[in-house]
Amino acid sequence: MLIGTASVEELAARAPVIDSLEGEPATCEHADVLQVMYEMATPYREAMLPPALHPTDPPIVSWLFYRCPASPWGRFNLAQTRIECRSGLRLRAFLVSAVVDNAGAARALASRWGFATQEGQIELQRYYDAVHTTVAVNGRTVLHLVISDPVPLAAADVQYVANVNLARTPRGLRLVQVEPRYVTQRVERGRPRLVTFDAASWGDGRVQPVYAVSASLAVADITIPRLRFVCRPDVLAFDGTESVS
Repeated sequence: MLIGTASVEELAARAPVIDSLEGEPATCEHADVLQVMYEMATPYREAMLPPALHPTDPPIVSWLFYRCPASPWGRFNLAQTRIECRSGLRLRAFLVSAVVDNAGAARALASRWGFATQEGQIELQRYYDAVHTTVAVNGRTVLHLVISDPVPLAAADVQYVANVNLARTPRGLRLVQVEPRYVTQRVERGRPRLVTFDAASWGDGRVQPVYAVSASLAVADITIPRLRFVCRPDVLAFDGTESVS
């Protein structure tokens, strides 16, 4: 059985602080949701995850974008780099880091759901034959993706894996399970092409995308609910999962 071997202390260096596990849910209506998945090179798959999590075979990196025209914090864009994994038997995605273009949204995402964020610029442009998305930090492009030839899908044909975000909580350092709910109005799939990816700028230079797997673009209402579970990062989820309630 594959088990993560990353140093929890090293991962904790970029972990945000959650003051209370009792935060309220938040909803973003009519958001664009873009998900792109790539197979990764294998040398470091265990070393990028804490011991609580299991790498997938093959290892997968996913980029998940929200373009939210309205939210409790105003309009914002969010871009995440995540490593697909398992927590116990359940599929999850370990957050490497996120870029947000709204300071209020960044503070809330970090302090209520444990998103490790940095400020940046995010553009998501839709054309009739392609979608272009670019993420920049300090004026330098750290991610550029192109999704071409979009075709319609049924709303039930796309799924999103819940996050596990490493954060400092009132219970100590924990993997925080974040389970957004999506009410989807429209979905398309396309062919992804990675133009630029600066892995080190996201927090882990060992992430090496090699093969395109899939890409989807949806319009959905997103609700980020209250936290239900956290997990110790240093032991398997079967032993370390704790109910928030």
